Amino acid sequence: MIGATALVDTAKEYFAEVNLEYQKRRNIVYDALKNIPGVVCEKPMGAFYVVAKLPIDNAEDFAKWMLTDFNVNNATTMVAPAEGFYATPGLGKDEVRLAYILKEEDLKVAMDILAKGIEAYNKR
Repeated sequence: MIGATALVDTAKEYFAEVNLEYQKRRNIVYDALKNIPGVVCEKPMGAFYVVAKLPIDNAEDFAKWMLTDFNVNNATTMVAPAEGFYATPGLGKDEVRLAYILKEEDLKVAMDILAKGIEAYNKR
């Protein structure tokens, strides 16, 4: 509660700056996702993450594979399987949640790795 009350005194310019930064990050992730064949997603309007349907059968298996078996220059991209964010069983099985909390350049690299990972995963 103490932290929340301090927000009242925060300059509006600060929030405008933060908002613009997250819009840039969102656009990097969203635009990259829209350019990956088979990916379907909506542009988030207020969150700091995007949920994307990938051209894969099982997001949990894909997420594990990305962490254990795939890399580009010794780096990979971590995704959260979206199934756990749904109350209805079976929904989100082929979806991932991506938070855009990294710096812009890091997000660009992560999205490039994700695109290459999806391609490699489907060629296995």
